[in-house]
Amino acid sequence: MNLHEYQAKDILKGFGVPIPPGEVATTPEQAKALAEKYGTAVMVKAQVHAGGRGKAGGVKFCKTPADAFEKATAILGMQIKGLTV
Repeated sequence: MNLHEYQAKDILKGFGVPIPPGEVATTPEQAKALAEKYGTAVMVKAQVHAGGRGKAGGVKFCKTPADAFEKATAILGMQIKGLTV
């Protein structure tokens, strides 16, 4: 079974497992808007069916909404283990 992180979190949440808040952004503008919505530092993560996303540069800590926009721009379209984000 291939699940993205957000899909696995939805399943776990359905069973009552506490999950930190999070949403999927498909554009840098959405990533910025979500960072503004949460009003705190956020993580921007590539959603691909591959391990090692962090080591490949697909997981980034963002201090500000502008940072989330910049890092989402860099991540979207990148290749991780032959898969396009």
